[in-house]
Amino acid sequence: MLKNFLQILLLTALLVCIQDAVARPKPNTVVVNEAFFTSRNHAENVDSPASWHGPDGERWLLSTTKATHSVLIEDATNGAFIRRLGGLGSQLGQFNRPNGIVVIEDYLFVVERDNRRVQVFALPSLAAIGHFGSDVLTNPYGLYVQKTGEAEFHAYVSDNYETANEEVPPDAKLGERIAVFELEVEGTTEGTMDAELARYIGETSGDGALRIVESIYGDPLYDRLLIAEEDNEHSTSGFKVYDFSGAYQGQVLAKGMISGQAEGIALVVHGDENGYWILTDQGKRENRFHVYDRKSLEYRGSFYGRYTLNTDGICFNPTAIDPRYPEGLFYAVHNDGNVAAFSWQEVKQALGLE
Repeated sequence: MLKNFLQILLLTALLVCIQDAVARPKPNTVVVNEAFFTSRNHAENVDSPASWHGPDGERWLLSTTKATHSVLIEDATNGAFIRRLGGLGSQLGQFNRPNGIVVIEDYLFVVERDNRRVQVFALPSLAAIGHFGSDVLTNPYGLYVQKTGEAEFHAYVSDNYETANEEVPPDAKLGERIAVFELEVEGTTEGTMDAELARYIGETSGDGALRIVESIYGDPLYDRLLIAEEDNEHSTSGFKVYDFSGAYQGQVLAKGMISGQAEGIALVVHGDENGYWILTDQGKRENRFHVYDRKSLEYRGSFYGRYTLNTDGICFNPTAIDPRYPEGLFYAVHNDGNVAAFSWQEVKQALGLE
């Protein structure tokens, strides 16, 4: 009797494993050579990149450095150093462990974990316009900024607050994982920005609960917010799909495919409706970038660089800023010390993407 019972349990477990394996995407993984790297300095502790193109031919790649409390500005076409913004401090124009970074129009947004705020700068002057969030944020990391009107924006900031014992709060306390701010930016000098907290996002039960959060990115066309769940000891580790109202959509991308932690998120827009999501698994031995269809969210394959490892932040630059890269460049942080660039044309060809 006991033997039959154990056999039934074993068979049931085997069937569950088979079903789970069938449900998971089957990785189509290819190697793509890096186009170039920025100068390497592991002591910088580089975290996240963003890109900007100016009216006078500026082609900037901007990256946050957590250890040196600054933003590196380098040439987006070859990685050459241009200048550095910031330094340790709490005044405007200074940083304390900057992390997430976003460029939208001619504004630079930088999250500072240890100053518990988001600073905003004008480009190309790099003049500090102001900051927001210091009165409500506890442990902010990443952000996504959406333009909502003339000089108006919504900023979605991830806040990885913890208990007094520095542990993940119980699910019932996870309702403020994403803080949403309404901003109005009327100029390019200090004091020309207004910001206020509008609401919070975060499920407090079930698979949608956000336990350890950092990266976040949005696609207004399809009403989607992708939020990286970094708790790789939890069954829902991956990239959770929310909508802009804050409702979990019941889907976790790259679930079961993460070799390190769910990290960087980038959106590649092709035309009005098409494109791809790129999602990073921050592996120290196998560092893959998983590609999903923008519209259907179907898995389309994965790629990794010849040398790039342990990627934190990523971003995509769609502009053909150099004839060698006619479909833009994909940037990925390489092992805390610099940024790798990939030709998107080569990635598409390697994965057989349209």
